[in-house]
Amino acid sequence: MKTMTTNRRYGDGCAIATALDHVGERWALLTVRELLLGPKRFTDLQAGLPNAGPKILAQRLRELEGAGVVRRRTLPPPAASQVYELTEWGAELDPVIVALGRWGALAVEPSAGPVSADSAMIRLRSLFSPQPERPWTATYELRLGRYPFTTRIADGRLVDMRRGEPHDRSDAIIDSDPETLSRVLGDHEALAKAIAGGRLAITGDAKAGRRLFEAAQVNEERPLSIGSGFRPGS
Repeated sequence: MKTMTTNRRYGDGCAIATALDHVGERWALLTVRELLLGPKRFTDLQAGLPNAGPKILAQRLRELEGAGVVRRRTLPPPAASQVYELTEWGAELDPVIVALGRWGALAVEPSAGPVSADSAMIRLRSLFSPQPERPWTATYELRLGRYPFTTRIADGRLVDMRRGEPHDRSDAIIDSDPETLSRVLGDHEALAKAIAGGRLAITGDAKAGRRLFEAAQVNEERPLSIGSGFRPGS
């Protein structure tokens, strides 16, 4: 078993305490969040976590790597750059982080601060409510500044979300920025204002685009299930 490189441990035999021994340090879970949808270079992780600072981020990455949550690898030429990615065990944190995001969406006073592109997409994951009674199938490209993402809905269920452009044709393209996307999810009035103000645009199948936003709901009665079987970046 991998061990943390930090000495700050809970000294508690509960499995929850064991989990927090591995990912309970400040910025650790947010670093995992930034890697859920695919590998990233250190500079891209810095861009997604601007308040962490390079020294703290580097320390968290060392600890997560030592714990077996994160690993490093070098991309093949011509990129040949080093990236960080989740291990198979680290990727098991996906439903935990999504459930935390859904729980945090119900906070009376939401946290203020910058929103990364990956964070906005994970918020979409967190708030998405499957609609088997109103099934639709569509592939979306979401362009958040310079970061493209692919989201695929099949029979009213979100089955794929990853960083990068779709491999084939997209039914709808959504252009916005991370802060705007995060803010309008679950708020149809804010969505209408963002479209009218030019901060968010839907091209292609506008009906399919609207349905994606209709499925993102802040629902206090929705159970926090983490057994969806979804695998990000598939």
